[in-house]
Amino acid sequence: MNASLQFSNAPEFVTSLLTVFAVDNGSAPDAPSISLLTAEQAILAAAAPFLNSGEFKADAGGTLLLHAPAGLKAERLLIVGAGKAAKLSTAELRKAAGTAIRTAKAKSIRDAAIVFPKLNENLDAAEVSRALTEGILLADYDADTYRSQREDRSMQNVVLLGDETSRGALERGFAEGEVFAAAQNFARTLVNEPGNVLTPTELGKRAAAMCEANGLSCEVHSTEKLKELGMGAFLGVAQGSVQPPALIVMRYKPAKAANSNVIGLVGKGITFDTGGISIKPADGMDKMKYDMAGAAAMIGAMQTIAALKPAVEVIGVVCSAENMPSGSAYKPGDVLTAMSGKTIEVMNTDAEGRLVLADGLHYAKTLGATHLINAATLTGACVVALGKLNSGLFSNDDETVALFREAVNTTDETFWQLPCTDDYRELIKSDIADIRNTGMDRWGGAITAAMFLKEFVGETPWIHLDIAGQAWIDESRSYIAKGPSGVAVRSIVEWVRALAQ
Repeated sequence: MNASLQFSNAPEFVTSLLTVFAVDNGSAPDAPSISLLTAEQAILAAAAPFLNSGEFKADAGGTLLLHAPAGLKAERLLIVGAGKAAKLSTAELRKAAGTAIRTAKAKSIRDAAIVFPKLNENLDAAEVSRALTEGILLADYDADTYRSQREDRSMQNVVLLGDETSRGALERGFAEGEVFAAAQNFARTLVNEPGNVLTPTELGKRAAAMCEANGLSCEVHSTEKLKELGMGAFLGVAQGSVQPPALIVMRYKPAKAANSNVIGLVGKGITFDTGGISIKPADGMDKMKYDMAGAAAMIGAMQTIAALKPAVEVIGVVCSAENMPSGSAYKPGDVLTAMSGKTIEVMNTDAEGRLVLADGLHYAKTLGATHLINAATLTGACVVALGKLNSGLFSNDDETVALFREAVNTTDETFWQLPCTDDYRELIKSDIADIRNTGMDRWGGAITAAMFLKEFVGETPWIHLDIAGQAWIDESRSYIAKGPSGVAVRSIVEWVRALAQ
């Protein structure tokens, strides 16, 4: 897609589809008062007869398509609902922009324009410009890459029509939106790849290519380096597969740092997860290609960081392997020695993500990380607890959580904090080793997984994001296609930028 920002007169703009947003000002659901977020009288006049008909309610994601709108040069006028005026936010506008693109794609419309909305005093023009740009670009993505008879419905040209009086803010927001959306879509592309294509080695190659294209340094290591480092937990997971593991280290160092912080981004990169000897049920195992979504989020975040150049050093560490059952696979009852020296009793080989992250987190610390964040499709228990509307958030430091929450306020990504307090540590005590890789029973599985990771971060401020419920979208939404979501890329980058202050 060619997305651009232009400062043109919307009624005179020639396009196949002109989009304007609408909100509901009414206090009663059965008697809404709808208004369009534009001051253009020609657009208001073209839409007026239809807004009063009652068939359009301005609900979030609702649409009304008008053909040959009077007084406009556009072939069609699309009105997209953004919900209640009192609750209008960058998140709702991001979704509304995405809805416009998904609507156009469904009708095989290849070019469109979106009128930048008239804002209230609570919304920042640059933030809205970024959100709209993200919505436009994220909505164009579809996961049907491998269809032999693929019908390409990608948009060719989309123009965001801005107000000249806010040119500077809109240009800044648009530029950032392009960067964030490109990285998130790159992460989605990685997650969508099947396991026979995206092996750990291939993931390393793609991460290295991204780094080279964006001016980052990158090292990709395999089995011998893991042995040299003593990464027994990571090696234990990898030993059941004929595919060698990949330890990917990406580095960003600013020309001038604002402080001494070094941010460690650690991603779980299990490119396919059978569960190992503790094998998963066949039903749904095909989706286990997305068990590297945490790694994809970190690779996408590093791409964004390379473009935005925050004044803080960042190290990205991805631990990638396949978890397979074989004669050489690790087994329940095995004892592994992690890089930190801690010994781990393996209770379930399907609790492998926390094992590779244990070595990844400790390694990031040895590389100098003063703050840590990891992302992983870690537990089904987190999905049971939170459903698919929130990712789990765990931490060992309240101030770090507060900074993260403030930083991600405008990203439209949702996280719910669950406890990670020392009273849960009893649940991962082992009779024969330092700790075990699952809890003593099924209860609180997302928490015991987080407690396991906490063992390897020490006093370093740390955030763990369990994105199992949001990394893959099972049903298409009005603004985004089913399939990989690329969740957490934007939030991780915003947290990094906050630590660069």
